[in-house]
Amino acid sequence: MGKPHPGAGAALAAALAALLGACSAHNPARPPQPAPPAAPASGSTAGGSCLPPVSAAERTPRPLPGARIQAAELGLAGPAAGGPAQRCGAPAPGTGPAPLAGAPVPPEPAPDDGERDGPPHASDQPPAATAAARPANAGDGTPRAAEPPPSGVPNLWDRIRAGLRLPVPDHPRVRRELAWLIRNPDYLERVSRRARPFLRHIVAEVEARDMPLEIALLPVVESAFQPFAYSHGRAAGIWQIIPGTARRLGVRMSWWYDGRRDIVESTRAALDYLERLHAHFGGDWLLALAAYNAGEGNVDRAIARNRRRGRPTDFWHLRLPRETRTYVPRLLAVAAVVREPARYGIALAPIPDEPHLAVVPTGGQIDLALAARLADMTLEDLYRYNPGLNRWATDPHGPHRLVLPRDRAAAFEARLAEIPPHARVRWTRHRVRRGETLGHIARRYRVTVADIRRVNRIRGHLIRAGQSLLIPVASQGRAAYSLSADARRARLRATPRGDRKVVHRVRRGDTLWDIARAYGVSVRRLARWNGLALRDPLRPGDTLVVWLRDGGARAARPVSAAAVLPEETRRTIHYVVRRGDSLSRIARRFRVSVRDLVRWNGLRLGDYLRPGQRLKVHVDVTRLGTG
Repeated sequence: MGKPHPGAGAALAAALAALLGACSAHNPARPPQPAPPAAPASGSTAGGSCLPPVSAAERTPRPLPGARIQAAELGLAGPAAGGPAQRCGAPAPGTGPAPLAGAPVPPEPAPDDGERDGPPHASDQPPAATAAARPANAGDGTPRAAEPPPSGVPNLWDRIRAGLRLPVPDHPRVRRELAWLIRNPDYLERVSRRARPFLRHIVAEVEARDMPLEIALLPVVESAFQPFAYSHGRAAGIWQIIPGTARRLGVRMSWWYDGRRDIVESTRAALDYLERLHAHFGGDWLLALAAYNAGEGNVDRAIARNRRRGRPTDFWHLRLPRETRTYVPRLLAVAAVVREPARYGIALAPIPDEPHLAVVPTGGQIDLALAARLADMTLEDLYRYNPGLNRWATDPHGPHRLVLPRDRAAAFEARLAEIPPHARVRWTRHRVRRGETLGHIARRYRVTVADIRRVNRIRGHLIRAGQSLLIPVASQGRAAYSLSADARRARLRATPRGDRKVVHRVRRGDTLWDIARAYGVSVRRLARWNGLALRDPLRPGDTLVVWLRDGGARAARPVSAAAVLPEETRRTIHYVVRRGDSLSRIARRFRVSVRDLVRWNGLRLGDYLRPGQRLKVHVDVTRLGTG
């Protein structure tokens, strides 16, 4: 850590010393009890967690005095060893300056790559560039209060504070998260700007279900309110919902549309799931929240394990995954700061507590360039209000609606009514050429095979040369649809991550693991560079970018995966082909590539395998029998 500012410790102590009074006022001393402290009933969720954003300011957090924050340095009289944990309405920060590590893998560049990562009007610049927008210091190191909302308009943060219900324990894990937030005040300031267009809708939905308003703050922990966030576990959107959970909750996911990123639909689904978890865990919100992150099965097993051993079964006593043990305290720390930001030296920009979004029906598929023109918006802003849209138009199968700023909705509806449904998407006729397939034609026009079959009433996949097909086409070039899934991924892949870029064309049997080992890079980095999750399938012909560093980087052409296996874990086996075996089936069984199998055995792709034939296979024994 760097050398602290001379008055940093004193400033933090002054900012937090009032917590002692708040704690003693709200909670009289309790009789001693064993540590760690038990927690009251509380809550849980289902996606992967999104750790702090990857801006340069947060990769190098401002240090507090000393290598470790002690309770005394913060003006906080922590409980004696083995003594009681004190709970209070306003939580108290304490020991452990643990910067939050890791981040979800977004399908577009993070803010430090020069891209906006929030909704419209949520520019995310480095701290130096936003100094003028932040509250000025009052002279003693604490920020002045943020300007109030326009006269007569209530502040949404006040409404949220009134609905915070979950007690915050004085627990080391909560104190660590509070310490990080105190050291990085810019983080919550940026997140609140991203949340501005959507937070009131989420608050209203949470209130309608009589849930604690801490739930409305969950996207701060999950995704930092980045609608395009995508984690290595395939979780997407501000609520970080994984595909399996989305299907169980009735969220539509298609080539055109991903409801996990749709603000309205993902909020509905996340709250549905949280309600189920809350009921499943007998009204304990902390257990429900833990299960949202780790899955109810993991939490159920942890509870059963503690019961067998005669231990408490509240969240604070369960042995859960490390991410989950941090996840719930992080939400409680965020809620504590929202409840009393001035005590922590953090200013939250006011958000007017008035309707901002309108959900407008479209009656069918519509080209997004046309929709943006009718709404008098930029196409980029339309994508940011509707981050679930993957392509150049809405999904022909629905949902047939758009989310717009409230002040644009009436004009959009009036203008849309003047355009007949068939004119809301452009159409062209394509004459089939010899050798073309429906797949070739779909890729050329950026539609799906299913769409071509549906429009032209084709039952199978057979088409004839000379046949005429009606195809929906985008009204603008690819560059205009700058936040489509393809454009976001292309921008991510073009972002420099090393000294030299190699483009690898996927071959039959390739896996991310094989390719990463061949080039000497980590699997997670390879996935992040290409906007993929670790379990996303690879198709032959796909291209991946690999960033290498000069001096010690592996050759641009990948070597055999077997050649990079450590000697101590590499074994050669001889496999006897059985009836029904194929090269791809054998490759999957031993976690090698088809290309390697062919090369090791002097075969050619497409060669017929005979039962009883012996094949040489080089395997990594550490990978067999896993996952």
